[in-house]
Amino acid sequence: MNIAQTNLFEILQNSEHEQVTFCHDHELGLKAIIAIHNTVLGPSLGGTRVWAYEDESKALEDVLRLSRGMTFKSSISGINLGGGKAVIIADKDTKRDEFFWRRYGQFVDKLSGKYITAEDVGTSPREIEYIAMETQYVSGKPLHIGGSGDPSPFTAYGVYISMKSSWKKITGKESLSNTKILVQGVGHVGQFLVDHLIQEGAAVFVSDINLQNLKKVSDKHKVTIVDPKEVIGFECDIFSPCALGAILNPESIALLKCQLICGAANNQLKEEQRDGDELVKRQITYAPDFLINAGGVINCYTEVIGTYSKERTISLIDPIYDLLSEIFDKANMLKVNPQIAAIKMAEDRIQKANIIRNKL
Repeated sequence: MNIAQTNLFEILQNSEHEQVTFCHDHELGLKAIIAIHNTVLGPSLGGTRVWAYEDESKALEDVLRLSRGMTFKSSISGINLGGGKAVIIADKDTKRDEFFWRRYGQFVDKLSGKYITAEDVGTSPREIEYIAMETQYVSGKPLHIGGSGDPSPFTAYGVYISMKSSWKKITGKESLSNTKILVQGVGHVGQFLVDHLIQEGAAVFVSDINLQNLKKVSDKHKVTIVDPKEVIGFECDIFSPCALGAILNPESIALLKCQLICGAANNQLKEEQRDGDELVKRQITYAPDFLINAGGVINCYTEVIGTYSKERTISLIDPIYDLLSEIFDKANMLKVNPQIAAIKMAEDRIQKANIIRNKL
């Protein structure tokens, strides 16, 4: 979709979002977009991403895709949250200091709880702490102010158990020992995922455009670094995309040399139907991204509803293992790709909740 050449309200009508808010403070250099996709199950929750978008249209396209994915993520996980997301357009000349983030927190607060923000690419518990100075509608707060801290370890754990579940579906064995796994993107989530994989005895290969991230991982573990230009087409058992989305398209899929794709990145399929079907044709198993990376939002959910503990969060993440196997079976039965089967399952829960809500 070329947003730059399309009517804005037509885009929003086709995307089925409930609300899109544009936030701007010229003096502070703040340009943000908050997208609320669906609140049938509860208030929308999703992180705030900071990225150097090519232009505003790309930022809008990204926030619409991400917020939709959050709706499905919360629904399929069985938690009572809706889907929302925010993006901040990064500008190298903008000083994103305490007051920048507090101003952004004021914009979030004006939505009166319809959107709850959290950490994402480009944000950390430090920025979340600044945002929390201006609004209560924030999750993933640092431990010292009563929050649950960085949700990345929980996202990584969900991906890890999903990898084991998927590998068992393919080979009959859940152990990842001696499997060749390429992790693309070793930021917060990717680093925690590598911890699990090394402990399991896998042969781990890593790639990242951030040299500092690579150093952290290679200093800690025996891993092999792969040039980012060689990631697509690298021969491995499991490819784990943990960076940005939309990397799976007709051109990249044709070059893949793996049996399983199971990673933390959102919206890995550029087009869910077309690209998911192409993976099926190539006999490459795809673990639906919005299910397997739901550990972070589940962690935020337990904080939001006031029942937080690590044990409580893990107890809500563990069912992903069996649910993923159920989705693979459903996909085979319906003769659709796993992403479509997962979307159908998520939509069914939302529809049932909507029926009940309308009867109250």
